[in-house]
Amino acid sequence: MDVLTRDHAAEKPVKCFTNASLGVGRIIPNPPRGTHRLGFSAAFSLLEVLVALMIFALSAVVLGSTYVNILNSYEAVSRGNTRDEDVAFARAQMLVMTDRAKVEAGAEFDSLDNRHVRWSATLASTSLPDLFTVTFVCEVTDSAKGGDPAKTTQTFTVLRPTWSDATEKTQLRQAVQDRIAEIQGKTKK
Repeated sequence: MDVLTRDHAAEKPVKCFTNASLGVGRIIPNPPRGTHRLGFSAAFSLLEVLVALMIFALSAVVLGSTYVNILNSYEAVSRGNTRDEDVAFARAQMLVMTDRAKVEAGAEFDSLDNRHVRWSATLASTSLPDLFTVTFVCEVTDSAKGGDPAKTTQTFTVLRPTWSDATEKTQLRQAVQDRIAEIQGKTKK
């Protein structure tokens, strides 16, 4: 149903229609075909479409490179975890050994996924009996990846009575007893 109304700003009649299909009885102005109320075209220009495509392409590239970086990080962390597991196993193997000569000689074994592990240890006595400073060196070679072995060096102190020499142990115990007596004031310096 068409209704004629007056546009008070222009003082001329404007053709309007009611939107009966939506069940709404309000009057909607009928703009000229292909334009909005303000005179702009209802379609996008070629420049607007190109700018939108450029923004989409840039965001796709950024998101894609971020995803690839995350995948690479996960792989690097998993490689590091497997190497750390091999080093921890070799260290545990060394700490279980009771013979000092075997510990200083080191050992090697094949791990999972074609990795070869070789470790060695250098023991140094401290000023306390049965206490040793251990320099542990572990090399993990991944035959699937090739290249140089990953080398890990750890230094720690460990209490092992079975690694001590009997005469050295006796001398160190006597030195500790002398220091205690000196601190207590029982002997002169």
